[in-house]
Amino acid sequence: MEFTEEQIQRYSRHILLPEVGGAGQIRLRHSSVLLIGAGGLGSPVALYLAAAGVGRIGIIDNDRVELSNLQRQVVHGTADIGDLKVRSAAHTLTALNPDIHIETHELRLDRSEQAEKLIANYDLVCDGSDNFGTRYLVNDACVALGKTLVSAAVQRFEGQLMTWKPGCACACYRCLFPEQGQMEEGMSCSEAGVFGAVTGVMGTLQATEALKELLGIGDSMAGRLMMWDALAMRFNMIRTHPDPTCQACGGAAAKG
Repeated sequence: MEFTEEQIQRYSRHILLPEVGGAGQIRLRHSSVLLIGAGGLGSPVALYLAAAGVGRIGIIDNDRVELSNLQRQVVHGTADIGDLKVRSAAHTLTALNPDIHIETHELRLDRSEQAEKLIANYDLVCDGSDNFGTRYLVNDACVALGKTLVSAAVQRFEGQLMTWKPGCACACYRCLFPEQGQMEEGMSCSEAGVFGAVTGVMGTLQATEALKELLGIGDSMAGRLMMWDALAMRFNMIRTHPDPTCQACGGAAAKG
């Protein structure tokens, strides 16, 4: 594949990097990523993946843009209030980079068959959902299909990031957080609040990890959980191990 002069200019800073180069940029062009959510995390992920030239980006969300979203959901604008988030996001991303293809899925994931059918069509999944039920559903589908998952979460001034990938003896989301009932005792962002810029940092880190995985460069986050306390400006990296009793990955992860 040859680049047009416009594409060479658009991706020149990537092409200059020995770790990426022209071959890496072509690889991104032929890659696909599914975003779970077009909110605080999904917004920066979507913007940076689109800007990087990921050829096909799918977005799942069934919500509409509200005024309270705009403090952190930067892929949307004031004029988009009332519009579907997937439609608003697609418009912004296409304006940013018309080279790429955006696929919108106006729905809420609530069934394993539904999740697996959608996820099967993409190379990698970025989960920025805001509830534990969806996170478990996406995790289990990715494990079952052998799809790399980059998952992030935020609340108040804190964030976390992890990656699960096939063929790696690494913990999945369900390994680390097996008790859904206990997890759901915590407050949601709409109840506890969230510092807008925290979602920007965590979403940008999530996009960085997704691009690294697509390109096969750097050290994978698989097998590690990163925690960030924004008020203390402190990052903690925790080594994780698969749970052999995990309902999702126990057998495969233990063998990895």
